[in-house]
Amino acid sequence: MFRRLAVLGTALSAVVALGPSASAADGWDVPHSARITIDGHGYGHGKGMSQYGAQHAAKLGQGYRQIVGYYYPHTRWTTAAGSIRVWISRDLTNDVQVAARPGLTARRTGTAQTWDLARARPRADRWRIVPDGDAASILQYRSHGWHQFRRVSGLLELSAHGRPVRLYTADGSTSYRGVLKSVPSSPGNRITVDVLPLETYLRGVVPAETYASVWHQQALRAQAVAARTYAVHERADRRDAVFDLCETEACQAYGGATAEYPTSDTAVKATAHQVLTYDGAPAFTQFTASSGGWTVDGGAPYLPARRDRWDSPKDPYHAWTVPFRDTEIEAAWPAVGDLARIELGQRDGHGEWGGRVGTVTLTGSAGTVTLTGSDFAQRLQLASSWFTMRVS
Repeated sequence: MFRRLAVLGTALSAVVALGPSASAADGWDVPHSARITIDGHGYGHGKGMSQYGAQHAAKLGQGYRQIVGYYYPHTRWTTAAGSIRVWISRDLTNDVQVAARPGLTARRTGTAQTWDLARARPRADRWRIVPDGDAASILQYRSHGWHQFRRVSGLLELSAHGRPVRLYTADGSTSYRGVLKSVPSSPGNRITVDVLPLETYLRGVVPAETYASVWHQQALRAQAVAARTYAVHERADRRDAVFDLCETEACQAYGGATAEYPTSDTAVKATAHQVLTYDGAPAFTQFTASSGGWTVDGGAPYLPARRDRWDSPKDPYHAWTVPFRDTEIEAAWPAVGDLARIELGQRDGHGEWGGRVGTVTLTGSAGTVTLTGSDFAQRLQLASSWFTMRVS
C-alpha cells in the first residue's frame, strides 16, 4: 500500500538525527526465502505540524490559531509580505518555453525594456528564452517552426501581468503566475525561477500540500500559516542565493496556478500575511503528513518531541504494514549478498517500539551495510522511519 505513495506533505526531507540509543538494538535473523513484514507509524519526518492531526483537530472544533499554537509552541504572531523566488526544478532544460497568450510580455531583466509578444507575433503558439552563452539571451517564437525574434545582452523574463502562463517541461506543462525568469545557475547553465507575491505563491502551495477539496477550512488555514512562515524563513536564510525555495516536497510542494482551488484560496485570504516568529526571526515551521502519534524533536523550542494529542487512530497513516520478500531488500542493497540479519538501533525513545529508527544494519553473505533509518525508509518507499519488523 505504501511502497509507491508520494509524500502528501513535508516541508523538508529531513534525516532523523542520531542520538544515544533509547534501547537495545532490535535484531532478526533472516532465513533464506524469508518474508519480512514491516509495521510502522506516521508519514514523513514527523517534525512540526501533523497535517492529518490538524485535520482531526479542525473536525473537533479547533480554530487554526489553536492548531498552529499547539504544533509550534513558544512562537509569536506577526505579519510578512513581499515576493518569493521558486526554482521550478522539474524544468530540466536550459530554455524557458511557454505557451503564447494575450498579454504575454518579455522583459530584459533589470531594465524597463519590454516587448508585447502577442502583438509582435500574433500567430505564434509558443515562445522561449534560449541562453546565448552566460551573458546574452535569444528570444524565439514558434510558428511553423522556431524563429528568432530578438537577441539581447543580459537576461530575459516572461510574464502576463499576474495572469497564468503555461510553462512547458519535459514531463508536461504547468501554469504559473508571476514572472518566469531565465537565471544562471552555473557557467553554461540556466534554471527557471518563478518570482511572484508571497500570497499568490501560497495559493499554489496549500492545495498541493493538502486535500483542499475535502479538508476542513480551519486545517487549510493552519496549513497556510505554516507554509507561509516556512517560505519566509527560507527567504531570509537564502538572501544571497538565486532562489528561495524549490517546488517539490524537498522544500514544500508548489503546484502553481494549475493547483489553485477555491477552498484553499479562501484559507490563504483569511490568514493573509500571518506568520510565526521565534526570538524575533521567522520560525522554521516544518510540517509532516502524519506524526503517527508522536512528533519528532526538530532542534528548536517550538519543534518539541511529544505525544500528539490530535493524532487519530482513524488517520490512514497512524499505523501501516508493508510486506517484503528478503530478495527485495537484497536487490535494494546488493552489497549485502544473501541477507542473513537485520538490526535496528538508536531509536529516538518516543512511542511504540522505542520510536523512530536511527540506524539499520544489514548483514549478509557478502558484507554489512549500515545506514540511517530515514535512508532505509526512503529506499523501500516506507511512509516513515518509525517501524519494526516481523520475519518469517
